[in-house]
Amino acid sequence: MSSGRVAHLSRGHGALLWLWKAVLVVGTGSKAWEIPAAPFSTSSNFSESVQWEPSCHHRSLQGGMSITADMPPRLEGTWVSTRCEARPGPEFLTRSYTFHASRQFIALQHYYSDGGCERPTYTLSVRGKLRLRQASWITRGATEAEHHLSRVAVAVHNPTAVGKLVDRLAPACEGPAALGQMAAGRVYELYNTRAGRACLAALGFSMTEMALVRVETQLHHSSHGGRKIQELFLGDIHTEWTQRTHHRPSGYQQPLQNAMHHVHPCPVCALVYRSTEQRPPVLPRAPAAALALEGRWVSQRCEARPSVLFLTRDFTFHPDRHAWEGVYRHYSDPGCSRATFTLRASGHYALGGPSARLPGATELAFKVTRVKLTPWDESSVRLLNGTRPGHCGPSGRWEAGAERDVTPTAGCSALGVKLPHKEYELLKTELDPWKHPLLFTGERPTDGLSPDKPQRRPTSFQPPMLLCGRGKASPTHRTVSSGAGSNSQQQIQFAASGSVRLAGLGLLALGAAGCSWFWLQ
Repeated sequence: MSSGRVAHLSRGHGALLWLWKAVLVVGTGSKAWEIPAAPFSTSSNFSESVQWEPSCHHRSLQGGMSITADMPPRLEGTWVSTRCEARPGPEFLTRSYTFHASRQFIALQHYYSDGGCERPTYTLSVRGKLRLRQASWITRGATEAEHHLSRVAVAVHNPTAVGKLVDRLAPACEGPAALGQMAAGRVYELYNTRAGRACLAALGFSMTEMALVRVETQLHHSSHGGRKIQELFLGDIHTEWTQRTHHRPSGYQQPLQNAMHHVHPCPVCALVYRSTEQRPPVLPRAPAAALALEGRWVSQRCEARPSVLFLTRDFTFHPDRHAWEGVYRHYSDPGCSRATFTLRASGHYALGGPSARLPGATELAFKVTRVKLTPWDESSVRLLNGTRPGHCGPSGRWEAGAERDVTPTAGCSALGVKLPHKEYELLKTELDPWKHPLLFTGERPTDGLSPDKPQRRPTSFQPPMLLCGRGKASPTHRTVSSGAGSNSQQQIQFAASGSVRLAGLGLLALGAAGCSWFWLQ
């Protein structure tokens, strides 16, 4: 149950997708800030805005909220973590990134030995320059960028961490660092423009996250006026350690928030903002909470996934029957305003024990036994109607806005949907600053493999979902407008973290018909 991924289309089709989108824009696509496959103004600044009002309101979201994303994004200022972050591995860290008008940046990455970020081990201080290039042809709403590092230094925070770090760095690291003389509390240079690349490789360090940038400004409306929150989305981190330094991101990791415009209260924000190389933030201990799944959980925002996927998730759990249902609404735009596909899945789950790798998380196994699909655009309808009888629901009877059951055909071969299907998951619940429950589900592997074995269980999380209520009601089955200007080719993904990926006719005509597949958990 997590945001599923499609491996075959995510590799090799990128150039085809780029070419297909390019024909939708007048010109060659060489001008900065052309917005692929969407209307755009002649101004160098493009701003998209959407009104986001989830059907199940969080108290702080009542009255709705507007989101604006400027292109090119405005990065000046300091951006900080709002919680202890878990990267695949797992790695636990907090981040503080400062960008200057001169394009120079200073990034602090504080690493910890525990999932609560209470025991710091070492801090990386990264200096360099970031150049914003153009609107991304792959991830709509994002900006492509390139970075150049000038210096990377490390400060180790305790003697035990010194020994472990030296073991990781040697013998590959022959650069500026004096490994044999490392001591806790001192700053050592690992890399400069003349030497040290082997040191960074030994750490698995990379700043490829800066290849993809998006800044969102949220204006929360209330009877007492507006409240502004700014978030910085940087590129996703590959789930395979060996691939991190070569990964080209197409999705995002957990956003940082502007130190001057963040959620309130946010005790973590203040601690991270005041941190330095030698004084890492030590986060307050969060009270332990048992996993309580009962009720309905929904996305807090339009969510982005790698390989051009935008969606919202809507889960309902029935612990008395160990049953679950998920509705995954997919869109073609980063504001989730133009619907493309809806997938409704249901099945059962079995609780396991506490995770040994991610403290506070619980291991589960999910089984999907029933799936229903609703296409919203004509390209999806044509694709489904073109499948062979008995291989994807009622052949020839698909139409926009009409839900069809693909369970009698054991799924949908055209999309790679096979039923029943089992996946090994990882869930965690915690409270937000307003004491409202949040649900974290496991992050999908970047390479697209299904976590259908215990050893493939996730080691990090997707964006948290919000509890709507402890009632027994299932996710609402509401009509979704496909919106104006839907493209003839869409890509959709599903899984309880959501993933179906549907390659539309544009790619199918270029020979990618056999590459579209997905799994359910």
